[in-house]
Amino acid sequence: MRNWFCFIILALTIASCGQNNVVVDNSLKKFFDDNHVEGTFGLFNNGNGEFTIYNLNRFKDSTYLPASTFKIVNSLIALESGKITDEKMVIKWDGVVRRYPLGDTATAWNKDLTMEEAFKVSAVPYYQEIARRIGKDMMQFWIDTLGYGSRYQKHKIGKIDTFWLDNSIKVTPDEQLGLVKKLYFDQLPFQKRSMRIVKEVMAMEKNSNYTLAYKTGWGFRENGNSLGWMIGWVVENQHPYFFSLNIEGAHDLPMPDVRMKMMRGILKQLGFLEGKM
Repeated sequence: MRNWFCFIILALTIASCGQNNVVVDNSLKKFFDDNHVEGTFGLFNNGNGEFTIYNLNRFKDSTYLPASTFKIVNSLIALESGKITDEKMVIKWDGVVRRYPLGDTATAWNKDLTMEEAFKVSAVPYYQEIARRIGKDMMQFWIDTLGYGSRYQKHKIGKIDTFWLDNSIKVTPDEQLGLVKKLYFDQLPFQKRSMRIVKEVMAMEKNSNYTLAYKTGWGFRENGNSLGWMIGWVVENQHPYFFSLNIEGAHDLPMPDVRMKMMRGILKQLGFLEGKM
């Protein structure tokens, strides 16, 4: 019953809110136009329950492969099942030299990595090995328990070590925001230890003004377009704000640079990252 309740709450992050607490901010369009991408951005102010959203229809109704944002869920399942003991667990490099999507050598991946290191550099091979250790049945159980990606259909995972990359499972930007919000407040059906570890490795910047935690994602849609994510939260003055950025562009889009520039630009326009909140 508890798991079902968590799923219902997660699935209704936007669906349950009225238009009174949704502000459509078309001033954010310039960030997408300037970078020649389509997409959407949503920010939830936990203090007053208000959503600030650009491109509302895409945010709540369109589904996309999660790419490496799935490392959040993959980490939680692995920690819960004991396949990852903690954030310091090392998986040895298999010696295969891998490359990033645009062809550069993935030097940050091609070595022994801890879970924390693999998460922060978004090392696909580490998490593919973790998925294989979890196994298809256990992975499917947790996908179903979370209701992950089931806003419009229930997903049966395909190949165990690529299903989050090959478009066989898809999520809405709304669901992504709901996932990180529930994680932050320990409201997912995992032990607090598992959620604490994942929250800690998601924290990328901490200073006297703010904490910024996120997970990136980069993959390709069936039409060949590059698809990017940044999902997480920013905490200022002890108040959390949750965000979900989804962008889509040309196949050769330099995704890591573009999504970071856009995320920081949008957050700064909204008053974050500069000690103003």
